[in-house]
Amino acid sequence: MQAANRLQKALKKGGATFGAWQMLPGTNHARTIARCGMDWICVDTEHGNIDDGAMHEAVAAIAGCGVSPVVRIAANEGWMVKRALDAGAHGIIVPLLYTAADAELLVRSAKFPPLGGRGFGSPFPMEKFSNQTTGEYLQQANDALVTIVQIETKEALHNVAAIAAVPGVDVLLIGPFDLGNNIGHPILDGTMHPDLKAAIATIHKAATDAGKRSGIYCTSGEQAR
Repeated sequence: MQAANRLQKALKKGGATFGAWQMLPGTNHARTIARCGMDWICVDTEHGNIDDGAMHEAVAAIAGCGVSPVVRIAANEGWMVKRALDAGAHGIIVPLLYTAADAELLVRSAKFPPLGGRGFGSPFPMEKFSNQTTGEYLQQANDALVTIVQIETKEALHNVAAIAAVPGVDVLLIGPFDLGNNIGHPILDGTMHPDLKAAIATIHKAATDAGKRSGIYCTSGEQAR
């Protein structure tokens, strides 16, 4: 499973990994984006026009192109985590965390026992890797799947070191627009306030100190650089 998870391989290799966002439903959309050379595609069920059925179809289409499907769920709810991972997502992105306890709850939802309480029984995820057997998926999923938490609130920024330290959290993803709004410096004209830049640096440092990876949503090549 780990060999088939392109996102996880890129994270372990180091350097930059690039993904794209799918906000409209449709397997043709998913395949078109997946053929653009990205390591992963985020299927956005938080702000995107993508329901549960469309999410299942997009995950399959992206994985079929050899790219990692990652699902952004709408909230830190265990049933949403289960639906995304049972569809075969290689990872999940979870918005609006506030505390380390929130991160611990997420990890419990995302991991099979003994590390968590995820239920087992979906017939769908195995083929999204390399036709794993059911038993292989059960044994390997805890290590092979990627758990990404968004740091986009004032509370999460305050607790970022503790969130980063939670075992099972792999990546801190910065949501710069919500983070700017939450700390009183919204991005209105594409310009980031110095306090927002400092907050972003704090998040990157927290991830590095915890031996985790960090990332940020970008709207241009210049911002990505």
